[in-house]
Amino acid sequence: MRVLVVGDRGYIGAVLVPFLRAAGHQASGLDLGLYEGCDFGPAPEETVGPPRDMRDAWAGLLAGYDAVICLAALSNDPLGNLNPAATYSVNLDGTLAMARAARNAGVDRFLFSSSCSLYGAAGSAEVAEDAQLSPVTPYGEAKVAAERELSLLAGDSFSPTYLRNATAYGVSPRLRLDIVVNNLTAAAVTTGQVRLESDGSAWRPLVHVEDICRAFVALLEAPRALVHDQAFNIGRPQDNVRVSDIAELVRDAVPGSRVTFAEGAGPDLRSYRVDFSKLHDTFPDLRLRWGVQDGVDELAGAFAEHGLTRHDLTSSSRYVRLRRIQELLSLGLIDEMLHRKGNRQFPVPGTATAEEAHLR
Repeated sequence: MRVLVVGDRGYIGAVLVPFLRAAGHQASGLDLGLYEGCDFGPAPEETVGPPRDMRDAWAGLLAGYDAVICLAALSNDPLGNLNPAATYSVNLDGTLAMARAARNAGVDRFLFSSSCSLYGAAGSAEVAEDAQLSPVTPYGEAKVAAERELSLLAGDSFSPTYLRNATAYGVSPRLRLDIVVNNLTAAAVTTGQVRLESDGSAWRPLVHVEDICRAFVALLEAPRALVHDQAFNIGRPQDNVRVSDIAELVRDAVPGSRVTFAEGAGPDLRSYRVDFSKLHDTFPDLRLRWGVQDGVDELAGAFAEHGLTRHDLTSSSRYVRLRRIQELLSLGLIDEMLHRKGNRQFPVPGTATAEEAHLR
C-alpha cells in the first residue's frame, strides 16, 4: 500500500516507517518537525516533504494514498497539561482535520494511534475495549473525543481503526526519556538512582515501540471488515506491571543502582491494567516479541553505547518533549497553540541557538 504516516518524525514514527518499508509498503511522512535534530544515534530514515501541520490538511495533499496512520499528537500527560487548549487543538482538531481530508480524498483506511490512557483510573481490574472510559488528563480526554468523532465519520468509504497503545518503551532514533521504563533506566545509568516520583503502587500496561509497529502493520494489512471502526488494546497480558516492579527490574539490570523515592511521593491516580485478549484472539499469528526485562536491557546497553549523560536526562531538551516545546516557545519559533511561526529551522538541542532558550 501507499501509506502516509502522520507524525513520522516522532518516537513511534521513526521506528514505524522502516517497519512499513520492510513489509513492502511505500511509506511517506507528514510532520510538524518539532523534534528536528533530537536524534539518538543515526537520524530517522528520510521521508518526503517539508514540515507540515496536520491541522492544515486538505484532500489534495492525500490524493493517491491507500491508508493514513495518524501518530501525531502532544504525546504525554505533562505536555498535555502545559496548555490544554493546545492539546485539544493538536490531538483532537488536528486528528479530525486529517481524517476529513483523507475521507474527502478517497483514502479508505485510517489507523489512529490512541492510548490506554483513556482508561485513566480504572484500578487493578483488567479493562477491555468495551470498558467505561475514565481519562484523568487532557491528553486522555482528547483521545476519547477523537475516537468518538472518528467513529461518526466511519462509513462505506472511510474505515477508521483505533490502536489503544499501552505505555511505550524501548530505543528509537527519536528517543523519549519522559516515559516510565525509559526514564527509570536512564536515571539508573546516569545517576545510579532508580528514582520514583510516586509510591510505585500504580499499575501500568507496557509495550515495546517495535511491537506497537508490528501491530500497526498487522492491522493495516488485515481485511477491512475485521478492523472497521474497531478499537484494539495493544500490548501483552504479562506486561501489566506495577511501577515498583519496573523499578526493581531496572535496579537489577544496572549494577550499583538503587531505588529511591522523591520527597512526598504518593499514589498516582493513573492506575490501570488492560485486557489484550481481543488483539491476540483476532490476530493469532501476531507475535509481540519484547518483554519488559529485555527492553530494560536494550535501553541500558544503548545508553551506555551512546554515552547518555545526566544532563541529557535532567536538563537537555533533546529527549524530553515538554522541555523541547518550552524551548521552542521561548525562542519564538512556535506560538502558544504550537503552530510554527515562519519557516526558520528549529535548532538542534545543545547548540548555541538552542541554549538561548535556557537563558531567558
